Amino acid sequence: METKTQLAKLGLFDAKVPRYTSYPTAPHFKNDVTPDLFGDWIRAVKEDSQISLYIHVPFCRRLCWFCACRTQGTASASPVAAYVETLKQELAILKNHLADGVTLSRLHWGGGTPTLLEPGMMEDLAGAIFDVAPMAADGEFSVEIDPNEVDDARLQTLANAGMNRASIGVQDFDDEIQKTIGRIQGYDVTKDAVDMIRSHGVKSLNADILYGLPHQTQARITESVQKLLSLSPDRVALYGYAHVPWMAKRQQMIPSDALPTPEERLDLFETARKLFLWDNYDEIGIDHFATKEDGLSVALRNGTLRRNFQGYTDDLAEVLIGVGASSIAKFPQGFAQNNPSTSAHTAAIRDGKFSTSRGHAFRGEDKLRSRMIEALMCDFAINNQEIRDTFGISQAKLQELYRPMLEQFPNMLTLTDEQLFIPEAARPLTRMMARALDAYDMDSAGHSSAI
Repeated sequence: METKTQLAKLGLFDAKVPRYTSYPTAPHFKNDVTPDLFGDWIRAVKEDSQISLYIHVPFCRRLCWFCACRTQGTASASPVAAYVETLKQELAILKNHLADGVTLSRLHWGGGTPTLLEPGMMEDLAGAIFDVAPMAADGEFSVEIDPNEVDDARLQTLANAGMNRASIGVQDFDDEIQKTIGRIQGYDVTKDAVDMIRSHGVKSLNADILYGLPHQTQARITESVQKLLSLSPDRVALYGYAHVPWMAKRQQMIPSDALPTPEERLDLFETARKLFLWDNYDEIGIDHFATKEDGLSVALRNGTLRRNFQGYTDDLAEVLIGVGASSIAKFPQGFAQNNPSTSAHTAAIRDGKFSTSRGHAFRGEDKLRSRMIEALMCDFAINNQEIRDTFGISQAKLQELYRPMLEQFPNMLTLTDEQLFIPEAARPLTRMMARALDAYDMDSAGHSSAI
């Protein structure tokens, strides 16, 4: 109780802050990153290097009310088939810009619902991707799979294409909660999908589950987490539900008065967190859990854990290229985002051009602050020597960067000659502490609750 009171005094239950999957965050992207600049950044990728590739499929059979992703509903396969043709054309343009010998350290199909693609579409898309760049020998090919929209033929096609990690969204198994968020997906349906995935030799399984949902209680989240644990996922993301109906209009279907309070959200998170730890999962950053053998746990132990738009990752590639409408790319030079409108994106690609509509070219202290924020989010610590050596700054400059954080959170951080460290009791404040390192102005309305 004393800890919760202290967290309240520091503003945890009122704050709205970024999730810091990038720095600067996407609301700060501008339209000065053009298709030509994006093309220049791709051409700068070195021969024989490794990159990551993200493929965005924005279609869903139905639109879940809780979701704030850029998606659109479809009752037929025709718009999906047309979109796959656009992706293939975009990949051909990418190939013309990319150096020889590049391989994929990571390939991820996200959405939306990639498993809406019919087997033939999946084969065509995979073929177009691997015509651009093959998977590296130790590469990872993951796909977001909707248990309500998958069958044996689709899973066989994905496995044949090389998928070796699958990701499923659970959200919550409680019937009332599922009805309230517009996502009906029973435990049996989910288990059948997991069994099918594993029957095709896909050994690695990710799962997403949410806390902070309407009507969610500690008893209900306990039951849902226990059911999820019975499926033995290798990696779990425990995300806080972000209720932003002014941005995601479909969330207006969710009754605000059924949502837990910020204090209750913290209790829900801690309840789920303890269950994962009791089941011998490693805690990864602020909201992930992984088995001891999973790549995230290995990266955490090795000090190589990273964070990007997909959350925590063990991928060390310096370049992530996004393909499809609204996809975001990251380069050593900055960020670039495709046009979020599917029609505008398609028009640009059919004209033989990238659809890049905005982004951010790194400048000033961007890379320095980005690495410091990433270190906090991944390791709850910033290594002073690493920062000084990497960015050529003095200890005095580092102290200057730390000062706002130390002043805003007195007695909540440990600063030594070696590092700045966030003790366990203060870790719910991590995103707020990262915000103290953020040099950009922020409209809190565009971000989610700090807990």
